[in-house]
Amino acid sequence: MNTQLVSRVVLAVVFAAIGYFAANRFIKVDESQTQMGVTVIIMIASGAFGVFLVPMLSRWIRDWSSVFAQRVASEVISQLRLPNLSRVRDLPTRIRRQNNKKKKEIPYVNPILVDTSSLIDGRVADVVESGFLYGTLVVPRFILSELQHIADASNALRRGKGRRGLGILEKMKKSKQVKTIIYSGDDPQGKNIDEKLLNLAKTLKGKILTTDFNLNKVATVSGIKILNINELVNQLKTTLLPGEQLQVKVIQEGKEKTQGVGYLNDGTMIVVEGGAGKIGKIISTTVLRVLQTAAGRMIFVQADEAAQK
Repeated sequence: MNTQLVSRVVLAVVFAAIGYFAANRFIKVDESQTQMGVTVIIMIASGAFGVFLVPMLSRWIRDWSSVFAQRVASEVISQLRLPNLSRVRDLPTRIRRQNNKKKKEIPYVNPILVDTSSLIDGRVADVVESGFLYGTLVVPRFILSELQHIADASNALRRGKGRRGLGILEKMKKSKQVKTIIYSGDDPQGKNIDEKLLNLAKTLKGKILTTDFNLNKVATVSGIKILNINELVNQLKTTLLPGEQLQVKVIQEGKEKTQGVGYLNDGTMIVVEGGAGKIGKIISTTVLRVLQTAAGRMIFVQADEAAQK
């Protein structure tokens, strides 16, 4: 059965019932037949109102509301001066595409490629824990393979270095200071490990963390930023000025007959003038000069006359 017909019948019955109760309550006629006739007329009129007028009124309200909503929407769009509504609808899609494009362009935040020498050196783990490094430490798969090859070497010293490097890598991966990942992407082209590392650094637009002097030079020429742990250590060594007093333990004789040699806690060599006869003693000295060489820094001091055990 047609839904519209059913709704009209229901409305007719409802309004006829309303008319019946209204006629009996508010309209009083002396004769019963006249009262009945008036009631029937009111019921018919009420039913007709429910059948015809109410649906027409609701349809008119619905159409008017639709027109009003369209006009309001058109006015809002014209005020915003949006030339094409589809651009607004497609805005989330465009934003998502731009974000995906950015993710593809920058796979890692400030990537720092770690080479074999820095892992074997071991100090990189302490630098990581100190929180001075910012970014993502990237260990390429070919670096890991080289480290495993060293760890399997027949030479005991070489094997020990390789195993230490693997242990340092495991420690770095557990660190909460900096994220360390194993790069599993396609190996870059290159005749050797260093060349592959340089090409990968160019691809990722990253830096290289190393202690290798030759790699440092080649990368610098290639325009790749190098983080050299040895240079960092040199920069962090104790700064001494001529005239400062320094307590030094003389370890051995120097090149000259009158010289002795000692070391600071950071490994800096101290050449003690007048310290040849004071080996094994802690003596008071005065700083003469500080010499910076390619191999590191040397401090020249003059032994005071009084020696201390």
